Amino acid sequence: MRRRSLLAGSAALLAAPALGQMPHHGLSIAPEQMSPLRGGGPVSLTPEQLAQRSVESPAPAGPPGRWEPRATLPLWRDRLHVIGGYAEQRVDRPYHHVYDPGADRWDTAAPLPRGANHVAVAADAGRIYALGGFTEQNRAAHDGAYVYDVAADRWQSVAPLPRARGAAAIAVLEGRVHLIGGATDPAGERASIAWHEVYDPQADRWERRKPLPGARDHAGIVAHGGGIHVIGGRFNTFEYNTAMHHLYLPERDIWVERAAMPTARSGHGLVLLGGRFWAMGGETGRFENGTLTGTVHGQMESYDPATDRWQSHAPMPTPRHGLGAAALAGRIHVAGGGPVVGGGIQTSTHEAFIPG
Repeated sequence: MRRRSLLAGSAALLAAPALGQMPHHGLSIAPEQMSPLRGGGPVSLTPEQLAQRSVESPAPAGPPGRWEPRATLPLWRDRLHVIGGYAEQRVDRPYHHVYDPGADRWDTAAPLPRGANHVAVAADAGRIYALGGFTEQNRAAHDGAYVYDVAADRWQSVAPLPRARGAAAIAVLEGRVHLIGGATDPAGERASIAWHEVYDPQADRWERRKPLPGARDHAGIVAHGGGIHVIGGRFNTFEYNTAMHHLYLPERDIWVERAAMPTARSGHGLVLLGGRFWAMGGETGRFENGTLTGTVHGQMESYDPATDRWQSHAPMPTPRHGLGAAALAGRIHVAGGGPVVGGGIQTSTHEAFIPG
């Protein structure tokens, strides 16, 4: 069975232009690749929305690498799986799309049993775990837990989460599934949490571990070297992002600090490739005179766990947040996401990054 990675015709290579040459801090997006959450579409980004983009990083420059366009997602939102999320003016979609990099083509697979957004998803040993999520827009957490058998194209329910949550970080370490942080109800007082619970697939049972220092959601996570790194995220809302970086050591059940991410953000992608952690995209929100604005991040920054240092690289051609990101065959694929602050617009844009 071919190994598949998680997110959810041949394209010419696209070298990322120099920062000073990037219009509106990134490339434009074709209207047919975007859809609004409310109202009719397609849409075009306004100058004010394009001005939300940020691509400059305070990290020392590393090898720039390059980005290339790939086949767009079928819906605005070895293989990659993109599961659930916002689409077709709904926030509780059960969609399950699979990308074949060899054919540069998207297919559909068995839908998620319970449609939701901000579902925690991780792959391991021919299975995909989909845990929790929200059934309203970033609100109303549920405790559903499902496992997808890749070979059989079939989902099954497993022991539900001990406590409902959405926007949690998830990683598989030594066959056990760690669900860390996130946010929970009541919906009107949605708040970040520090919960750390571990699922044992053999026993179909959950156990508690030491909570994450600094309760947060929309964080990035990577399992590496026998530990789990949780990087960035937000405290309750994207107005209060963090660059914090904590490493969990399971043999001691403790958390230790590591070098903070250069650009504080939440809703970003974080993947492991070539022994480095690669962080891209994300958002920072704020309200000005009652109007939502802020920053859509296009920074690409990488971390070397051996030296505890960060570098910057060629930024995303189309900055986005809430995206699907996965490493596959030496590339980092970034699919879907929001091109403006908040969840008002989704895009089907799909780009791949090749490290220098």
